[in-house]
Amino acid sequence: MSNALELKDVRKSFGQSEIIRGATLTVGKGERVAVIGPNGAGKSTLFNLVSGRFGITSGDICMNGASISGRKPFEINRLGLARSFQISNLFVNLSVFENLRCAVLWSMGYKYSFWQRLNGLRDAHERAEQVLEEIGLQRQRKILAGVLTYAEQRALEIGITIAGGADVILLDEPTAGMSRSESDAAVELIRKVTVGKSLVMVEHDMSVVFGLADKIAVLVYGEVIACDTPANIRSNAAVQAAYLGHDASQEHA
Repeated sequence: MSNALELKDVRKSFGQSEIIRGATLTVGKGERVAVIGPNGAGKSTLFNLVSGRFGITSGDICMNGASISGRKPFEINRLGLARSFQISNLFVNLSVFENLRCAVLWSMGYKYSFWQRLNGLRDAHERAEQVLEEIGLQRQRKILAGVLTYAEQRALEIGITIAGGADVILLDEPTAGMSRSESDAAVELIRKVTVGKSLVMVEHDMSVVFGLADKIAVLVYGEVIACDTPANIRSNAAVQAAYLGHDASQEHA
């Protein structure tokens, strides 16, 4: 059985600067992998390569056994990959429900059509309602996305990410800026909505990382220096020296 996602000696240069230096990473089907590393390690660049926003310089990226290198972001999305961003990317003047309904249209076969009334698309309406319930925003369904609290906006963005039914989910710092209670709620939400899916997330909060991930990949200067279970990563001397260190271990403890 092919892996959900596989990076094979991926490199990315911007001019003379090599940002990703031969990154290799495997994500199995149904596996949750957290990518950690110091600032400037190349984590966001790696996400942009996987999702097609940037083209790779060399190497290959495969999803479900097929290469996606060189494909446009919308093509990769239609093959079953969806991602969120560090900054909320919502239709702020549409309601919570309308944001979710927009997110499900293409995956349900509704392409660009100006003569169909959205209210008549029963299956899209039902799917949006289902996601609305999953992310716990039923009471906010009619509220404009732009006036939601920050934590609610992040929950809505996770809902939009999963709404199209993608099998591979990329989440970029999903709990950034949240309080501890908000972060705990976000972890439970992510755990619930990614059951049976493959998840790759960039996250700086070590309690989130160790509490959610099946494996942790450590990216340092554009290279994956380790990818293993949380317990093994915690005890890995190279990882401790490069990133976790004494303070991070104490924080998780």
